[in-house]
Amino acid sequence: MNTSAQHGDQHGDQHGAGQHSDAQAAGWDFAALEATWGPWWEQHDVFAPVDDGSRERRYVADMFPYPSGDLHMGHAEAFAMGDVVARYWRLQGYDVLHPIGWDSFGLPAENAAIARNAHPAEWTYANIETQAASFKRYGLSLDWSRRLHTSDPEYYRWTQWLFLQLYRRGLAYRKNSPVNWCPKDQTVLANEQVVNGACERCGTPVTKKALNQWYFRITDYADRLLDDMDALTGHWPERVLAMQRNWIGRSTGAHVDFVIEAADAKAERSVPVFTTRPDTLYGATFFVVAADADLATELVTDEHAQMLIAYREEVKHLSDIERQATDRTKTGVFLGRWAVNPLSGERLPVWAADYVLADYGTGAIMAVPAHDQRDLDFARTFDLPVRAVVDTGDEDPAVTGIATAGDGTLINSGPLDGLGKADAIARAVELVAGAGTGEATVNYRLRDWLLSRQRFWGAPIPIIHCERCGEVPVPDDQLPVRLPDDMRGADLAPHGQSPLASNEAWVRVDCPSCGGEARRDTDTMDTFVDSSWYVLRYTSPHDDEAAFDPEAVRRWAPVDQYVGGVEHAILHLLYSRFITKVLHDEGLLDFVEPFTSLLNQGQVLNGGRAMSKSLGNGVDLSQQLDKYGVDAIRLTMVFASPPEDDVDWADVSPAGSAKFLARAWRLASDVTSPVGTDPAAGDRALRAVTHRTVADAAALLDDHKFNVVVARTMELVNATRKAIDAGPGAGDPAVREATEAVAILLSLVGPYTAEDMWHRLGHEGPVNQAAWPVVDESLLVQQTVTAVVQVAGKVRDRLEVPVDISEDDLRERALAADGVVRFLDGRGVRTVIVRAPKLVNIVPA
Repeated sequence: MNTSAQHGDQHGDQHGAGQHSDAQAAGWDFAALEATWGPWWEQHDVFAPVDDGSRERRYVADMFPYPSGDLHMGHAEAFAMGDVVARYWRLQGYDVLHPIGWDSFGLPAENAAIARNAHPAEWTYANIETQAASFKRYGLSLDWSRRLHTSDPEYYRWTQWLFLQLYRRGLAYRKNSPVNWCPKDQTVLANEQVVNGACERCGTPVTKKALNQWYFRITDYADRLLDDMDALTGHWPERVLAMQRNWIGRSTGAHVDFVIEAADAKAERSVPVFTTRPDTLYGATFFVVAADADLATELVTDEHAQMLIAYREEVKHLSDIERQATDRTKTGVFLGRWAVNPLSGERLPVWAADYVLADYGTGAIMAVPAHDQRDLDFARTFDLPVRAVVDTGDEDPAVTGIATAGDGTLINSGPLDGLGKADAIARAVELVAGAGTGEATVNYRLRDWLLSRQRFWGAPIPIIHCERCGEVPVPDDQLPVRLPDDMRGADLAPHGQSPLASNEAWVRVDCPSCGGEARRDTDTMDTFVDSSWYVLRYTSPHDDEAAFDPEAVRRWAPVDQYVGGVEHAILHLLYSRFITKVLHDEGLLDFVEPFTSLLNQGQVLNGGRAMSKSLGNGVDLSQQLDKYGVDAIRLTMVFASPPEDDVDWADVSPAGSAKFLARAWRLASDVTSPVGTDPAAGDRALRAVTHRTVADAAALLDDHKFNVVVARTMELVNATRKAIDAGPGAGDPAVREATEAVAILLSLVGPYTAEDMWHRLGHEGPVNQAAWPVVDESLLVQQTVTAVVQVAGKVRDRLEVPVDISEDDLRERALAADGVVRFLDGRGVRTVIVRAPKLVNIVPA
């Protein structure tokens, strides 16, 4: 098995086998190993890609961290998984790009700056340096020359350029809309940032506020975002694909127009609704408008106006997720108006309710309570009629309180009676289309991407507002629009508008178009914009002329393996996919998906619960590293479970991992055969174990079964130790071959220990640049097998026998086995049942 270093001659003054500290010579000393090999890797730049076309390229990217403090246990797990992939691919001979950067804009830095009377950059970059030192200590095979920070002007210049590309394509626009608003942080919150009606960061009750906001028109790409997922099937976790499909929420149905009868001084008007079940039109018994939609105030009669005003105030404090929760008690107010069913002519009362959202469909629905649970809950709360129009074979929902949403035969539906679902939908669409009151259509749950943030610490939106010229893009040669350096502490405190709005010297600017007085846009961008394209920047991070070098992107992208938590399954990944497609349409990329393969890691728990200060179950990563060493923590993380499963730190043993590493490390000191010894003459049994382990490991790594690879490596260490202590001995060529294989396999999860083993074995180049061992197929063919010998139903002996042994030979060996002879002690044998080559069952007389 050839395991020689591929690039040893590139590293000049190598740290050879004899250069070890006294602590290392005395035994496995993780602190000494880290102190020796960390600087050596950095000095020799062993993890940078060659990028000369001599080898096939592979690109591994980890979801880059936010610099909130030092690394935590979640980082330890996530980055260990990505590093397994990067190191394995290098050993396979690929030229691997594995960069690092920081998602360094965001609200926590701003809040910290306010509390410390500082500029957000001070807190941000101090934390970045802390994390960078910890990442280096953690032994990750990163290319540090490509390091980037999204808060660097050299980076956000190109984030602003990206915004302008979308603006020029008509994909960036402003509109007034209600948003989740945190009164304390004075900023917009996404639905996911509202928890139980409160801001997830500060706990303040969230309200609704109408603001003029910037949006990206991601809905224009809804079909492509959905359809292109077919190419990701089998390469992305299915649950992530399902979450994105549900988020996009494409549904086929019809727009149906309902006439709202005149009332008071308000004229008759038509209001369209979207429905996926036009076949159930005859089951509509009331009409619902989103309480916070402008339509509600336009429709309400004077008599009911005050009740609507009070109700809308209540709804302000609810997130969209809470409003749509199925277990919430339904609330609403009657608007004093009536809608006319376009098929039946029936008059339906018009209500405003919080479970209908203003920005889904048209903000109004026809309510069919017999066949929709939320409609039914509302109807039962307000004593509204329930009429079944689909016979599903279930009991009447008006009696059971359970809506019947399944398929069936249409009833109580005039011309649709007797039809099945598909035929009834088609017929209903024909009827409304023929009457001019509707048409078939496709609708989406996906909403346009709200990117405005009323914050300081983000990329300023590169638009200038001029009374004469309107919205004027900042010219490319004037980018970046830099954040002011003179704002800190209380200057950043929110006052109902972006902190930048208070800096008149920064806001006032000449219009690039007419030269007149103008004002900068004072919102900054959602940090998801920063992270939507950073993997492209990694390919040419120091390019001053473009966001990325198209040739460098062609060489490296798309990312072959992306690694990160499932909590980013929707927004980050969806936005990255959207931006990639836009840049493709601009002719800047030749691919439409940014991440070919996706690997999600689980959470690190403690005692079955997420770690938190409030629960008192947090585990400090730096303390664990100090106590057990980097390699033990990394090995423990990988060995604990498959990557996608959670790791419960209460159930694992970093101390056990440390003992195993010491046991593996000692093998290298025991080997006495010289480097380059031909293993062919070595012990065949040990060679077979080695080659089977390596062959299995490759398949397991390709399937992301990293924990099983660790288990197989442990088995190989045991087999090698047995060969040294009770077999052919330390000088056998097979022992060197096995130990070198252990070092290579161990380098995936215990890099410091593996590096030291590799050099103790006499190699000069880094183990990371060794070749993956070549498997001898002939050694994979099993020569022997263990036969179990039972007497009176209990195991009395085990025999190592040829796989092709005959039944007669196996019977003879079994009867002569020491354990059998001792147990029988002269007694006769009634019968012998042989199942060659694995089982013999002896029945005494």
